[in-house]
Amino acid sequence: MKIGLAGEAARLWMVQEAWRIPGFCGAYTAGSTNWLPDDAEQSSCSDLDIMVVVAGDGQAGRREKLFYHDALLEASHLSSDRLQSAEQILGDYHLAPSFRTAKVMVDPRGRLTSLFEPVCRGYGKRRWVRQRCANPRDKVLGHLKPIGGEATLHDQVMACLFAAGVCTHVLLAAGLRNPTVRRRYEAAQELLAEYGMAEFHETLLELLGAAKIGREQASRHLATLTKIFDTASRASTGEFSFACDVREGAHGIVIDGSHELIECGCFREAMFWIGVTHARCQKVLASDAPEELTKSFKDSYQELLADLGLGTSGEIRQRGARIEHMLPRVWGVAERIIAANREIEGD
Repeated sequence: MKIGLAGEAARLWMVQEAWRIPGFCGAYTAGSTNWLPDDAEQSSCSDLDIMVVVAGDGQAGRREKLFYHDALLEASHLSSDRLQSAEQILGDYHLAPSFRTAKVMVDPRGRLTSLFEPVCRGYGKRRWVRQRCANPRDKVLGHLKPIGGEATLHDQVMACLFAAGVCTHVLLAAGLRNPTVRRRYEAAQELLAEYGMAEFHETLLELLGAAKIGREQASRHLATLTKIFDTASRASTGEFSFACDVREGAHGIVIDGSHELIECGCFREAMFWIGVTHARCQKVLASDAPEELTKSFKDSYQELLADLGLGTSGEIRQRGARIEHMLPRVWGVAERIIAANREIEGD
């Protein structure tokens, strides 16, 4: 399906659903498809993201995936409190790139439309770029907090993987790039190569634990993940923050998308989403599935963790310390990208 047709399907769905959403304020498109022309094909491994703006925090944070007119959509609810001014958006590394490239679908009061022009005008200003780089840098430190505490093993693994993965977002923010989720390592590799720092990509992969992963290993872990994902998606009843990423509708993005990365040679880069999803499935099964179901997947999970160098609590703590130690170097690379980026203007 063409991106333009998927966007039209999203707009029709939003118009149909808007009146049912308490506190509805508006909606706009977000995510990777914003960066593509309307006549580009939407990958079967991608969804079209919709930000549904709602008053207050009652509905905020909710996400759902659905098919509408053959288009796979992901609707995320966002509090209108986060869109009070252009300056507020410009300082947020998740909101600013999407808002700058957004297509406003429903805007009953014209509020979203009024913010679009000042966000575009200020997007490349150095002070906002640096603030958007500081967002993920601080987020890395936040992810590291559960490590070594009383959190379960799968929660500590997820925290460690996300701490490593968000390092790529520090660099993507510096390059004025989309802070993509599943393909973050591939995007960071392209950015670093463009700025003559391709070797730093190996450092990012080392922090993830994937630098020495081979194609066969990645394919084997994906095959195991396919089985556990199918089981977890059927068993899942809990309202985790990532619940819609472990549902049948997400199979194409999680499994087929990871396979696509492996096939194009990005097997090490694919390990971020494979590892995160495996840990999420473990959390779902531990909460919602009978114990006999969880036992059959523990060996394969431990094999995955061993290959990533995260097989024990001690190794997870060491990796967390390594990520924290390397964060100033990540920031230094971001500063070099900002200095060389011709799209970035003075304050």
